[in-house]
Amino acid sequence: MRLHRRGLLTTGAAALAFTGLARQARAAAEAVGETYVNEVEGYGPLIADPNKLLDLPEGFSYRVISQGGETMDDGLLVPGQFDGMGCFALEGSRVALVRNHELKGSSALHRNWGPGGYHQERIGLVDIERTYDTYRDGRPLPGGTTTLIYDMATGETISQHLSLVGTWANCAGGITPWGSWLSCEETEVRPDTADVMKLHGYVFEVPATATGLVDPVPLKAMGRFDHEAVCVDPRTGILYQTEDKVDGLFYRFIPTTPGRLTDGGRLQAMAFRDARGSDSSNHDERLWSVGDWREVVWIDMEDVDSPNNDLRKRGHAAGATLVSRGEGLHWGDGEMYLTATSGGPIQRGQILRYVPSRFEGSLGERLRPGRIQLFVESTDEKAMNMCDNLTVAPWGHLIVCEDNYSEELRNHLKGVTPDGRLYTIGRNVFLGNAEFAGAVFSPDGGTLFVNIQYPGITLAITGPWDAIRL
Repeated sequence: MRLHRRGLLTTGAAALAFTGLARQARAAAEAVGETYVNEVEGYGPLIADPNKLLDLPEGFSYRVISQGGETMDDGLLVPGQFDGMGCFALEGSRVALVRNHELKGSSALHRNWGPGGYHQERIGLVDIERTYDTYRDGRPLPGGTTTLIYDMATGETISQHLSLVGTWANCAGGITPWGSWLSCEETEVRPDTADVMKLHGYVFEVPATATGLVDPVPLKAMGRFDHEAVCVDPRTGILYQTEDKVDGLFYRFIPTTPGRLTDGGRLQAMAFRDARGSDSSNHDERLWSVGDWREVVWIDMEDVDSPNNDLRKRGHAAGATLVSRGEGLHWGDGEMYLTATSGGPIQRGQILRYVPSRFEGSLGERLRPGRIQLFVESTDEKAMNMCDNLTVAPWGHLIVCEDNYSEELRNHLKGVTPDGRLYTIGRNVFLGNAEFAGAVFSPDGGTLFVNIQYPGITLAITGPWDAIRL
């Protein structure tokens, strides 16, 4: 479905009712019913949103704080295709939201949704010296990040600006303990396969306090592959990475200097200790069941810039375990959670839990290795349908974004209890049924920020989070 990205929404959710697009959305959503399946009550039934954007439980509300096509403070337009996002505390009641834009340079539509405008009329405002890459005609690629400053006390969006540009398909990423967002390219395009001048498939670091475009430095030692998300263990400074491929791997990066990723480091891929070269997806045969734990080893990767786009294949041949479309990744209480979007026998998603070794990244882990668990596996698409981005809530539950482009089943925000039971928090009833992405809580835990990827909407959700019923 193709729609012009500008003028879709005006400020505030109530204005949706006054747009022609909203009228179409209202008609398209009339048939939407309670399509989800809960294992616990959660916050109760969803209440139909009169604006036909987001259904939430009673007592919850949302505010539209940004949308694709708005004019930013640097004169450029907010790009479309909102995806992963990090939230950072600033002075006073302000926070910074650093947000990815999954714009692919090969798509004319995505080019039009970039910061330069539908007819590229503003592309000259982009600082070419701080652009990672361009098309062969010299125009910047549309992918990158924007930074939004939001006042938690007033509910006001203070400013927005482009903070990374010239990249391709910035999908997810992760926050760092030192106050930056790691933005990941989900691609392996090269100059011989696309209209680009450089290799793509890297991680880029964007400090949350940057007031304009950052210097776009690819963190090449972290590997070149279809990156999805990154998570940093605050205890060790080791970084973990997912790969959005059906035959993808789960990686870790041991930096030479913790907190200074440009100094390089060592990239490794995970393998089940007793089943090297295995497949964790349970697609063709059941390797493990929900609740099972497996000890892991980590395999050193060579030639991590992967000019032949074969890093995962070489890793698997060396014994690494396959993870089917690894996407969301987030740190919890001494452990991390990751989604395998097409894992499981019905290929509707798995959630894995990894507990690092006490000696993670050192020789001692040979005797006390890290462990990974199959935490959740969908057996019903109405219970969980293609889990993608996720975050850990302040009360210890997971908040999971669905990424399913079904004509029948809407995308939902799901909650997962510490014992792996599911409940529903929200439902996308906007036209197009785009994925939820970038779920992240404010520093005080009172607001859940989340994106609807298409046409590009950032929401701030508040409500009685402590009223959950199990």
